[in-house]
Amino acid sequence: MPRLNTKTCIVTGAGRGIGTAIARAFAREGATVMVTDKDADSAADVAREVGGQALRLDVSSEKDWEALAEVWPECDVVVNNAGITGFDEAMRAHDPETASLEDWRAVHAVNLDGTFLGCRYAIRAMRPRGAGSIINISSRSGLVGIPAAAAYASSKAAVRNHTKSVALYCAEQGLNIRCNSIHPAAVLTPMWEPMLGTGPDRAARMAALVADTPLRRFGEPDEVAALAVMLASDEAAYMTGAELNIDGGLLAGSAAAPKTD
Repeated sequence: MPRLNTKTCIVTGAGRGIGTAIARAFAREGATVMVTDKDADSAADVAREVGGQALRLDVSSEKDWEALAEVWPECDVVVNNAGITGFDEAMRAHDPETASLEDWRAVHAVNLDGTFLGCRYAIRAMRPRGAGSIINISSRSGLVGIPAAAAYASSKAAVRNHTKSVALYCAEQGLNIRCNSIHPAAVLTPMWEPMLGTGPDRAARMAALVADTPLRRFGEPDEVAALAVMLASDEAAYMTGAELNIDGGLLAGSAAAPKTD
């Protein structure tokens, strides 16, 4: 039997990248998937592919979450995946000294406020059944400082902590609603494109970005999706408040890198 058979699952930011991979993996495992994204066309394309439903959702908008609650008042799984780096449209200063307050708030509105609203929706939607799984996509950047991406790192660190607060709250409420976070490092998604560029030095840029990763490569969205499937399934029934790193060994040591001849 498929691992997510009969489960209803909502994935945010599912119009591309890791979100799309998770939606596909959930569908393969028998789930009914609600594909949400700020880009309605992308969400619709993915929904058609996986045989699910689509809804435009700006995760930073409380009204959009209320609209989702009217369509799907109950669910089994919510993946809070939607996120931005702040570099999506153009490269701008995001260091602690020169980042603008506007850019800082924009990143937190999506990454942190969006996750807060998603968790709040999930608890309310899962309460009638008393069970469910909330999966928050944090980042390796939520575990370490990133000088050139201070807003992103701060928002993802907050997602990590809020995951644990949600897990404890649900347990205190006597609910079997689990909440866990996944922390990808360099996973090759469209989010990286502004940093990689399309010039002749693209390959060199890619190599440089994973030079300190012991496995010496980018991760793939499907590899993150596999963890999401496990956390969504009943196989992870005793996991809550946990954080799963998927980083090619990057956080295994302070200076972890394979020796070269």
